[in-house]
Amino acid sequence: MSTVVAEGSQQLNSPLSMLYRWEKEKSNHTYLQQPTSGGLVNYSWAETATLARKIAAKLKSYNYPKGTCIAILAKNSAEWLIVDYAIMMAGYVSVPIFATAGKDTIAYVLSHANCPLIFIGKLDSYEAIESIVNKEGEQGEFAFNKLQTVAFPYDGIKADMSWVEFTNLPPLDGNPQPDMNDIMTIIYTSGSTGQPKGVVHTYHSICWGANAFANALGMIDKDRLMSYLPLAHITERVLIELASLYACTCLHFVESLDTFTRDVKSCQPTMFISVPRLWTKFQMGVLAKLPQEKLNFLLHIPLLGKFIAKKIRHELGIGSARVWASGSAPLAPATIEWFARLGINISEGWGMTENAAYGAANFPYRPDKIGAIGKVFEGVDIRIAEDGEIQTKSPSNMLGYYKDQEKTSGVFTNDGFLRTGDKGAIDAEGYVRITGRLKDIFKTAKGKYVTPAPIEAKIMENPIVEQVCVTGTNLAQPIALLVLSEEAKLESQDSISQSLEASLDKINATLESHQRLDRIIVFSETWSIENDLLTPTLKVKRHVIEERFSNIIKASYHERVVWIN
Repeated sequence: MSTVVAEGSQQLNSPLSMLYRWEKEKSNHTYLQQPTSGGLVNYSWAETATLARKIAAKLKSYNYPKGTCIAILAKNSAEWLIVDYAIMMAGYVSVPIFATAGKDTIAYVLSHANCPLIFIGKLDSYEAIESIVNKEGEQGEFAFNKLQTVAFPYDGIKADMSWVEFTNLPPLDGNPQPDMNDIMTIIYTSGSTGQPKGVVHTYHSICWGANAFANALGMIDKDRLMSYLPLAHITERVLIELASLYACTCLHFVESLDTFTRDVKSCQPTMFISVPRLWTKFQMGVLAKLPQEKLNFLLHIPLLGKFIAKKIRHELGIGSARVWASGSAPLAPATIEWFARLGINISEGWGMTENAAYGAANFPYRPDKIGAIGKVFEGVDIRIAEDGEIQTKSPSNMLGYYKDQEKTSGVFTNDGFLRTGDKGAIDAEGYVRITGRLKDIFKTAKGKYVTPAPIEAKIMENPIVEQVCVTGTNLAQPIALLVLSEEAKLESQDSISQSLEASLDKINATLESHQRLDRIIVFSETWSIENDLLTPTLKVKRHVIEERFSNIIKASYHERVVWIN
């Protein structure tokens, strides 16, 4: 068993302590910037704290017991953060729900956490929550018809109380402080199978990670952060929302998907964090305007190449960044190298909801460590167990799973390390590489075990591929299921087949005989959150795909590239 230990500790203040400090010291400085159809709405530190106190006063007027769970169902906005701070001030526990969640997931979370009140913000569709609000009867001890709803200040939201009504009262007196050992939030994992698990974080566990992140990345008050990845997810909550409090940084939001590029350009973030699917979309967007062959030619011309790279960074809106990062899933090394030629050095990072996303990162960026999730952050112990599992221990580890002692006991070792479920290795310099998920490993009909993640990473090096799932339980050989990028779908089927067959030959030449792919199956329908083939954090739901497309997977084919319409 190999182990890496990084020593370190931080003096920890609560999020509210930091809010009160900046309210006093930076009262008129802009903290939150929210674009709307009517223009920009800016909240200063003082305005943020005052509005949070008003909401906290209203919440306390309901006389809920201390520790009551209050839900938030909304896309990112300034109001999301203000409500979160209000819930803290009132002594309650926040329960964020992904804005893309379906009615079954929303109903489960509300009943499991027994939330008497939910704040509702901008959503693509209100059908799910409206069906729940109008639902009769009970689920366990939870009565849906007694659920109180409060609308964020945006059009089209049906709720018991409007934002104006809910905030129309004097602010809460004083500066209430939480006990750092109290529960701050329950974050329900997006989960690829089964019901979501409620990850319980105390103020100390989640804020220790946020404060440590701010220190590790050298965040300062002049940094500009962009909040667009779901705040219901641990990374955005810790690295953007909470870290902004410790570093006193300005947060910018987006109005909508259609205004994303405009809003990023307006913000000019100094730190930009994204996920593999979005990095790939950025890449495809560039190549749609400037084909790879022409881009290669221009980048090879010394002065012109620098100008072109700078122009591309500017057009993406991330030319002012000093930190670019990617997480949630592996980013193909070829994609990282492609962006590096443009002067965008993407540091991959790794963490889990269970350890407040605070694990390891390739930061400062090292090109020779591309493909690694990086070196452990200060204060984190990481070890590789005998079965190859990565296990981690730090003050940012969760308290446990809400109302599930059995799963809590199973995820921790006897000496307090978190079982991550990831397989990996640690090199001589302490850099960690993930080689797959223990539960994703499958056995072929020949009795040989295959780890899909490394093969999927090789397939993703072909830029025409947007999504991929390698499977093969009880098949003679593994196969790859994939979805093409939007740009690739415009090309002819023959040219795409030739490209995929070339990839197949190249990849199989690097694999052992039992790992070699028998064929590639191309799906015309994109895997999405809406059709339940992606989690809200854009991870492929492997087991759902294998079950839904079981007949396609098990069928016999003569072609090496199969097209499914």
